[in-house]
Amino acid sequence: MHVGRSFKQHPPNGVFDAIVIGSGLGGLIAAAALAKYGQKRVLVLERHYRIGGYTHVFTRPGYEWDVGVHYVGSVGEHGTLRSLFDRLTEGALRWAPLPDAYDAIELGERRYELVAGAKNFVAKLALSFPEERAAIEEYVKLVRRTARRGKLAFVGIAPTRDDRITRDVLLTLTKNEELIAVLTGQYGDYGLTPGVSSFSIHASVVEHYLEGAFYPVGGASQFARTLAPVIEAAGGHLASAAEVQQVILEDGVAVGVRLVTGEALRAPTIISDAGAANTFGQLVPGDFPVSPPSSAYLCLYLGFKHTDAELGLTGTNLWVYPDERHDENVARFAADPAAPFPMLYFSFPSAKDPDFQRRHPGRATAEVITMASWHWFSKWEGSRWQKRGPEYEALKSAFKERLLEAVYRRLPQLRGKVDHAELSTPLSTAHFSGHRRGEIYGLDSSTQRFALGLRAKTRIPGLYLTGVDIVSCGVGGAAFGGALCATAILGPDTLAQLLE
Repeated sequence: MHVGRSFKQHPPNGVFDAIVIGSGLGGLIAAAALAKYGQKRVLVLERHYRIGGYTHVFTRPGYEWDVGVHYVGSVGEHGTLRSLFDRLTEGALRWAPLPDAYDAIELGERRYELVAGAKNFVAKLALSFPEERAAIEEYVKLVRRTARRGKLAFVGIAPTRDDRITRDVLLTLTKNEELIAVLTGQYGDYGLTPGVSSFSIHASVVEHYLEGAFYPVGGASQFARTLAPVIEAAGGHLASAAEVQQVILEDGVAVGVRLVTGEALRAPTIISDAGAANTFGQLVPGDFPVSPPSSAYLCLYLGFKHTDAELGLTGTNLWVYPDERHDENVARFAADPAAPFPMLYFSFPSAKDPDFQRRHPGRATAEVITMASWHWFSKWEGSRWQKRGPEYEALKSAFKERLLEAVYRRLPQLRGKVDHAELSTPLSTAHFSGHRRGEIYGLDSSTQRFALGLRAKTRIPGLYLTGVDIVSCGVGGAAFGGALCATAILGPDTLAQLLE
């Protein structure tokens, strides 16, 4: 059962207190919080035919895959996000832990594991880098301090965030390039290499998983399925296939939205979960300085007529790198798509979800992701999904075969057992998400993004932002962005109700 109803078939009626543009997690959290703590009637408008943004799933006969939720931190027994989701869904959103080794970083033939618990994290890495134990301990302390400072900055308590470059910070702790590569081996979680990324964002991601990683029981679609009833209980409505063309302004105040089909809908509060670039570049007229978009990506979705146990697959994520030179490898690939893949991320959603076998008995799924450049595909911008022509299909097929061979080299037991293989490109992302350059994380994770001064409350009265662009990337950033948006509208007590 899918959440939400087609706008055309089930048009909303009555008066709404707020309209949310986009049903990503930031939009759903903001809407649910307004409904539960403000008794607001909220209309959520989604351009896609499924509610959920990057938390939605797609299906093929016998299979389903998540598109943006691969693992979630801070939802253990005492996690901050656990409190937020428990309060909004009344415990309906349940969590399954990943293995203690939630991430494995592989540099060539060398494997290192990131394990749950800060002390365990240090101890495990110290086995491989015994002379660097003090540096690893100091790194964990610095990550926690920086992440805490970032959170306080987002709520206006601390004046600034750490705006240093990730690699520069690591070099103050150690000169061991192998260790630096391992400690930055999750850079794919925010899409920017250590030589250019913000250490504040890096620290927020690392800290997010320090006490372990989890996966929603029932799959990523459970975010929308457990939040939608909260919105609807207050008279709210979730409409799919409802693309917003512009925010309606009257005397400089946001008073409604106009759909691409021409309908005008009004409410005193307009919330955009479409991303800062889309909001101020398309929905609202005027110039807005934005940092570059985050990385685009390729994702190979695999299905097997075997169980994870039969295939020897577990819930541990694999980060596979050719060597320790992350920045050089990405730069080479960006310049030449025929160059070796600079990174490969392997995720096994069926192994992470204890409910998967009930829904899809005897099956297993995997996803393999690598970074990509938009300009490789930009010549087909504006073409129709699944009708982009033979040249595009040939390029897509070549990447697909290369990724399959990479899978078989790392997991040879899968050769000959793939039942379904399907590749998404940045054009697929742009088509379904509305992010014009196929970016997965909104604004990039550079230090420059903080100079934009983005907050939930915008310079336009009545218009608010939610989601990752006002905080950081991923489930944590999107959820916290939703909480901050609701707080900006309802008042400071809301954040305490959600997070404490």
